[in-house]
Amino acid sequence: SLVLYPVFVHLYLECVYKGYINEAEKFYDKFSKYQESYRFEDLQILRLLKKKEHMISNNEYLNMFRSNKYVIRMARESFNVLKKYLQVKNMDVLLNLIQQHFHLDVFDGRPRNQKAIDATAGYFTGEAPPDANKAKVFFGLIHDPELMAALADDGDSEDEAAVVDKDKEKHKKKKARRDEGKKRHTADPNAPKSDRIPFPKMKDSEKRFNLMMYKDISKRLHVGPNKIPSICFYTFLNAQDNLNCVEISEDSSLIAAGFDDSSIKVSTLNPKKLRTLKTVNELAKIDKEADDVLERVMNEKSAAESRQLYGHSGPVFGVSFNHDKSFLLSSSEDGSVRLWSMHTFTNLVSWKGHIYPVWDVQFSPRGYYFVSGSYDRTARLWCTESSQSLRIFAGHLSDVNVIDFHPNSNYVATGSADRTVRIWDLQTGTSVRLFTGHKAGVLSVKFSPDGRHLVSSGVDKRIILWDIAEAAPLAEFTGHSSTVNSLCFSREGHMLASAGMDNCVKLWDVKGVYPAEEDDHAESNLSKNFNNCELASFVTKSSPIHHLHFTRKNLLLGCGPFMGSS
Repeated sequence: SLVLYPVFVHLYLECVYKGYINEAEKFYDKFSKYQESYRFEDLQILRLLKKKEHMISNNEYLNMFRSNKYVIRMARESFNVLKKYLQVKNMDVLLNLIQQHFHLDVFDGRPRNQKAIDATAGYFTGEAPPDANKAKVFFGLIHDPELMAALADDGDSEDEAAVVDKDKEKHKKKKARRDEGKKRHTADPNAPKSDRIPFPKMKDSEKRFNLMMYKDISKRLHVGPNKIPSICFYTFLNAQDNLNCVEISEDSSLIAAGFDDSSIKVSTLNPKKLRTLKTVNELAKIDKEADDVLERVMNEKSAAESRQLYGHSGPVFGVSFNHDKSFLLSSSEDGSVRLWSMHTFTNLVSWKGHIYPVWDVQFSPRGYYFVSGSYDRTARLWCTESSQSLRIFAGHLSDVNVIDFHPNSNYVATGSADRTVRIWDLQTGTSVRLFTGHKAGVLSVKFSPDGRHLVSSGVDKRIILWDIAEAAPLAEFTGHSSTVNSLCFSREGHMLASAGMDNCVKLWDVKGVYPAEEDDHAESNLSKNFNNCELASFVTKSSPIHHLHFTRKNLLLGCGPFMGSS
């Protein structure tokens, strides 16, 4: 079964190239029915190649097969059986074909079962090459010692004021515990060095924002099988097919949406309205030492519940807030990425590096850097202080549909129409992981909050959970009846929410999926049944879900357009 599909394709192409058109058609009709159902679209493209002239033309499907060796991972026992069979039957044509167009990754050990084989099948060129997943990935989180100390000081400030007066020894012990906590946070052997990716020094306003974020997270509801989160759904009226993308800010106070008419709409999700900065002359008169200076600089007369942003010359396909919601990125069919100020609601910068539509754009968790993914099959790394891209991530065989940053900002994941998920190292610009297993284009990727796992979904209705360290699939969740285009982990990472074009939000218990540390390999997990991991399912009236977001306190938010009755 491993070699059936690629052998079928290459033999058909060989017949067409040598002019045996009738024989090629008979061969196709006889053996195409034995191929997997998810190959149907590929086979339809293959059948259109009926002349030698078609093979000379720039056909994407043909180029992928002709310019890449088909990778098959096979146990040595199976390899020996295959080799002996071909030699005994004198099948020199097949032997030559395999030597020329195949890369057999032979391993020692027992052969894989059918479920394990299917779990990594689907890629245009077989499985991941043996050297694609050997690089070490620093998936641990980087903790800011100053922020951890500030959190400890803030939490103990009132108590410690009294303690110092009554018992100075206790105060010293608490300080020692805080210092020990700071050391513990930086001791993760899987975490990268804090300066591995250079970032500007954090501003005081950013520190205050992060401090508030950690405070809110500490008050979150711990969700699980016995504690299903509440769900709030935001519906876009009169949008229908015009709505392309939605994003909610990290603190859940702003929502941005991109539309087909090249506009972006930013709205507030709380009673606080959107205000612009005052004019330069008015700002000059403000007392900068005032305690409420941040309020004084805002123009109350400009307060509104939503703002429209115009600047793109094509449909907007991606939007992304930075960590403190002061900026918004947008990507468009016009090939550009634009930066918008959320203080003035004006366009600040336009980056033009891609020559084709840009399907997605994503800020890093710390801001400053961002990555764009395009129809040109590449993703690009940018920073807000440079007009040129810093890295070009090339390797996908088709469009880069979606992007997600790792929580430690050292890596980025890309999902592609070539049915693969890749993880890229921002420092080197190289691919450090290649995950195969989807049977159609990937439309959503999301890292877990602890950085150890990655989840992906797409047109094939499958949700696959990956182990980054082992470079292997941990689990596959099925249950959606249509494309799954949105994924989101709860804040502690124990629950996964998924949604898509079937107008349904599903909640999954992923905590029980993670293997115990003593398990040898994640592959053993594939034999388990994960149907019981589905905790709940919520159906909208007539709204496909474009975006999911867990708030800091684990309230689940969903967004989508109301399509009406059809």
